[in-house]
Amino acid sequence: MKELLLRLVINAAAIYVTVLFVPGIGFGGESVDVGALLIVALIFGVVNAVIKPIVAFFTCPFYILTLGLFTFIVNALMLMLTERIAGFVGAGDFRVESFMSALIGGIVISIVSTLLSVFVSDDDDD
Repeated sequence: MKELLLRLVINAAAIYVTVLFVPGIGFGGESVDVGALLIVALIFGVVNAVIKPIVAFFTCPFYILTLGLFTFIVNALMLMLTERIAGFVGAGDFRVESFMSALIGGIVISIVSTLLSVFVSDDDDD
């Protein structure tokens, strides 16, 4: 349970950094509502855990042909799907304005979440 909460906080932090630095990705207002941010992070985590492996399986030839660069396209699509689901469940006003914003946002989220995962890794073997 602790690991899931840590993953949620890491996703929330990565999305927050993306909202700050990537034009075209954000929430409706001037400030970011923490509750909406956590809900979007939860949706993003579920999308990446459930839907992304299915998409990766069916698009495996594209991963091979592009030497893995197709990962960026899939990450952008997962971010856009997160926007749709967040809008459907009423999780704030999360928006991704274009595919290019989603592409850059996916890259930023990947970098930030990887860095945070390395620095916040749980070394306890309980």
